This record gives sequence, structure tokens and C-alpha cells, in this order.
Amino acid sequence: MDDLQGRTKRLALEVIRLVGRLPGSTEGRIIGRQVLRSATSVGAHYRECRHSRSRAEFRSKLGLALQELEETLYWLELLKESNVSAGPRLAALMNECDELIAILITCIKTTRQSGRR
Repeated sequence: MDDLQGRTKRLALEVIRLVGRLPGSTEGRIIGRQVLRSATSVGAHYRECRHSRSRAEFRSKLGLALQELEETLYWLELLKESNVSAGPRLAALMNECDELIAILITCIKTTRQSGRR
């Protein structure tokens, strides 16, 4: 799971860089703030789950990270579909969100089925 810590941190850093390049339009500022908040929360929630006190807390924190990932993907989709931002970096970020979502869903299902942390 340490790889997930690195991946969630890299996601946040890439989103920080992306937001820094967004136009100063109203749309760019509003969507930029939203995607920045959600993307940086993913790694924070993941780190919290690594030090949880129970299986239930672990799953809950993973669930929060998953929610933030879903929200991040939503804002990235809006950036693309509104033509505020586009290009290979945005596509790569969206792909990374998809991959991380799949991984976290699997982790949550596994902890429910096995009863392990």
C-alpha cells in the first residue's frame, strides 16, 4: 500500500501544477480551486487510513479517499468538457484517477470480505 501513498501524493502535485497553468478566467479559478481541494484531500485521507484504529475506521477513511477521487475526476472532466483546459497532462490525470478509483474500490471490497486491515 505504500505505492498508493506515493501515487496519491503525485496526483496532488500534478493537479497543483495543472491549476497553476489554468487561465485566470472565472471558470478557471472556480474549477481550479475545487479540483485542487479534492485532489489534495485524496492523499490526506489515504494517509489517515494507514493509521486507523479499527477495520471500520480504515474502510471509512478509504471511502473518503475514494469520494475525493471521484470528485477530482468530476472537476477534471469539467475542465476538459468546458474547454478551460485540455491536452495530454489532463488526460493522464484523468486516467490516474480512474486507476486509483479501481484500486481503492478493490481495497474496500477486500477488507469487507476478509475482515482484515
